[in-house]
Amino acid sequence: MTDTPRLTDRSALARNRARAIAQGPELFLHEAALDEVQDRLSMVNRAFTKPAIVTGFPDFWSSAMPHAKIVPDDEVLALDQGAHDLVIHAMALHWANDPVGQVIQCRRSLQADGMFLSMAFGGQTLAHLRTALAEAESQITGGLSPRVAPMAEIRGMGALLQRAGLALPVADSVPLKVSYADTLALMRDLRAMGEGNALAARLRHPTRRAVFARASAIHAELAADAAGRMTETFELVILTGWAPDDSQPKPLRPGSAQSRLADALGTQETKLRD
Repeated sequence: MTDTPRLTDRSALARNRARAIAQGPELFLHEAALDEVQDRLSMVNRAFTKPAIVTGFPDFWSSAMPHAKIVPDDEVLALDQGAHDLVIHAMALHWANDPVGQVIQCRRSLQADGMFLSMAFGGQTLAHLRTALAEAESQITGGLSPRVAPMAEIRGMGALLQRAGLALPVADSVPLKVSYADTLALMRDLRAMGEGNALAARLRHPTRRAVFARASAIHAELAADAAGRMTETFELVILTGWAPDDSQPKPLRPGSAQSRLADALGTQETKLRD
């Protein structure tokens, strides 16, 4: 058997997060994610008494939800089977080597009719920066190296819910526009978020200055606004699903309807052409 390819170097990711925390992390995107969590929980007519949160930034999330069990986003999650009525995977799924496995583990830890919530970066995140780095490196060195995690599109992330066996799956996204003075300020912010390059296939030697200089110029062409600032998008993808339970609504069998849609709409039903 061969080893499964790894997207993320977990040791590098841990170092990036530890450095950010030690220097005072920039967590405004986590704050935005928390707002989304609170908004969605406010629309659910029930109280959750046994929540758990999977995250790489435990201090922030434990202060926001002090009664929740805080679990690191390791490959194997420290969650007991059927122990929770709510599991939140908070801003870490985009770094998972096995995202399906992460959601399945969360699903197994839920009680019947328990709720799963995930917030993670989606495929539209840092679109301008990705393009600028790729074009600059190709022009200067004649090649490409992995620099930004290949985050999944919303459709692919939504499919994780069904693959994990969660009921009533919903996936939606929130684009967050953030303005920076220049490309260097954006990169400093990513470092302060603990979201620096932790890809397993990343370069292991310093990048030439010419690459970053060219990337900054291309980025300015792509992302500059009228004031000359760089505007980037962070796409926050929110996944919601429920552990299956007999009390949940289920679709009717095809052909089991008791009334005609045409009657309900007050219109004439016509047959389709062959």
